[in-house]
Amino acid sequence: MRNRRILSLWFPRLGAERWQRAEPHLREVPFATVATDGNAQTLGAINEIASRHGLFRGQALRDAHALCGELVTRPAYVHREEAFLDALHRWAGKFSPWVASHRPDALVIDLTGCAHLFGGEERICEQVTQDCADLGLSVRTGLADTLGAAWALARFAEADQVPTRNGDAIDQEAPATRSRAGKRRIGPPRGPITGPPENRIAAPGTAWRALSALPVAALRLPAHTEEALIRVGLRRIGDLLDQPRAALTRRFGRHLLDRLDQAIGSAPEPINPAQPPDRFAVRLSFPDPIGLEDDVAEGFSRMLDRLCNTLKSKSKGARVLRMEVYRCDHVMQWQTLTLANALTQPDRILPLLRLKIPEMEAGPGIDMLRLEAVQTEPIQQRTMAGHAEATEQAMRRRDASRNGHRGIEDLIGRLGARLGMEAITRLHPGNSHIPEKTQKTVLAAWTEPASDWVEIDRPRPLLLWRPEPVMAPDRPRLSRQFRWRGREWEALDARGPERIAPEWWLDDPAWRSGPRDYWDVHTTRGDRLWLFYAHGGTLSSGWFCQGLFA
Repeated sequence: MRNRRILSLWFPRLGAERWQRAEPHLREVPFATVATDGNAQTLGAINEIASRHGLFRGQALRDAHALCGELVTRPAYVHREEAFLDALHRWAGKFSPWVASHRPDALVIDLTGCAHLFGGEERICEQVTQDCADLGLSVRTGLADTLGAAWALARFAEADQVPTRNGDAIDQEAPATRSRAGKRRIGPPRGPITGPPENRIAAPGTAWRALSALPVAALRLPAHTEEALIRVGLRRIGDLLDQPRAALTRRFGRHLLDRLDQAIGSAPEPINPAQPPDRFAVRLSFPDPIGLEDDVAEGFSRMLDRLCNTLKSKSKGARVLRMEVYRCDHVMQWQTLTLANALTQPDRILPLLRLKIPEMEAGPGIDMLRLEAVQTEPIQQRTMAGHAEATEQAMRRRDASRNGHRGIEDLIGRLGARLGMEAITRLHPGNSHIPEKTQKTVLAAWTEPASDWVEIDRPRPLLLWRPEPVMAPDRPRLSRQFRWRGREWEALDARGPERIAPEWWLDDPAWRSGPRDYWDVHTTRGDRLWLFYAHGGTLSSGWFCQGLFA
């Protein structure tokens, strides 16, 4: 594309400055993030003070502490840095709609046709630098006709960089050739690059001249290719432009020429912007403030219809909703509603929204409402197949069979709106034969009812507790008289024993007493107890009570 202009933003200290935004005192000390490379710990991003002490990215942590004893470190969280870069991606969208992320620390903006809206290319670079400074970030910019040239200018166009000659170092040459070293050709002149060191701009149509004096590392080459080029004396990009292309391809591979052509504009290199995430939100403004609960509910009802239609078009269901109320006195109140499952039916969501409305104060009046689906989940699309009427009847029968399950979901939603979804739980089967592990407690809102319960031939008590000692003779056969919880008990009938062995692959402190023989004991008091005899292991043997039948 003719007159294409690409702006590259490089944040060389992104990881460190993200921590400095959260902990401002880190700006005043040598600071670096620590990345884990296998079993070794190396420096990730470093701040400017650490750079003055001679520290650099990729340096071993032990060497860094030896060089700078005052160094303060924090762990490098890659996922948080990526999330921070995504936030900067949204900020960069104000300059152009065509923005792409180059992880882990760069953004690329296609400014074609947009620079004049901000007063020109130099002004837009200055505004980028100022915005980043306001955010507490360091940024280097490069602007050129191609992505490769802009990327190279942002990283390698140093202000004090001087061109160096071709070939190896002079101290490695023979004495006979040193006298002629001054006559050797100096690298090609730098192109028309303007702007301060942090904002490097190459004029249109001069990408190759701007790149000529830059090192070959600016071509984004693999490390082994870069080392091979330097070994034969090709240190600058201008040195490659003077070489026969066929010889470069045979020696270094086609990838070298591809990168070179992309940088100077002979080969295309598209920018693929990230697709913005789907946002499901609606708002409703009023010409006059409202304050009645019924009016607010009616407003949310109208917005809910629009929101559900949008969700259905994207095959999504709302799981978490955020209700926002904007008052005339510039106060915003909000409530979060978590649903038992992903829903797109307004008639099922609206009663739950009404439960949250009394918790928000109208104050002097409400002039705007906003409803957003903060968390959504995909829902299965159903396609009508076959005869329309027959299919509709089948759907009705299926919905009728699911009314009971739908009622449970609505009940969970109502209770969750009052008590919180974390307070509503259900039982699921556990993968263990140990009595206290045969079931587990899970959140009802995020799980389906269990259907894989396994029936046990032997009855199980209604209540279970930790084993409590029973005063009885230490023998496998239960005696008629025993003492438990400070009271005397007499057994009328006993069924058993049922042998349960411990899980030998786990060291459970409660089962160190060895295998257990469980008995179902009826007492003269009318209670039905669950007793067991522990045969002894690392702990002594004896009788214990663990449960009570209904």
